Amino acid sequence: MYEPNVVGDWQEYDEHAGLRVRVHRLEPAEPPRGRDDAAEGLTYFRVRVTVENRGVRQLGIHLEDGQIDVRIGPDGESAFLDWRNSQFIEGFDVYPLRRATAVLYGAGPEASLSLVDVQVQLRVDEEWADRRLWSGALGLPDGAGAAPCGTARDEGVAHQVSAFLRGQSEEGSA
Repeated sequence: MYEPNVVGDWQEYDEHAGLRVRVHRLEPAEPPRGRDDAAEGLTYFRVRVTVENRGVRQLGIHLEDGQIDVRIGPDGESAFLDWRNSQFIEGFDVYPLRRATAVLYGAGPEASLSLVDVQVQLRVDEEWADRRLWSGALGLPDGAGAAPCGTARDEGVAHQVSAFLRGQSEEGSA
């Protein structure tokens, strides 16, 4: 069963040897060029998406608006994304043992920021990579437990099946 990454986790891409991505540093932050008028009354946050090349050849990376989707709250509503203040990775060659980071500013009602999902679809050398999902919450340190992905669905069937399968695999390895 697929479970999302926790904010702060690295995710490897099998189709691009040595390439890995992580969503990290989900934190409250004011945008550098001032607030957008459309975000009146909303709480701003910043999230970073880092692409690292641990392979042996350079990779052309694109991570632009439309390739990052941020959903907030238990209903998965779209967060307000401040494209004017955000910084993307647009056609950048990431050489071996190098990184590139995109910084995204968003906003939402403070009560909804206890559950934040960030979906990333990277474009590598003009090919689309698989979408990956990270889950977290504003104010939690990176990698602070996997609980945020299931907190809204603790009594759901998917959560029960996932817990059962984890229990079975632990018993089988003992």
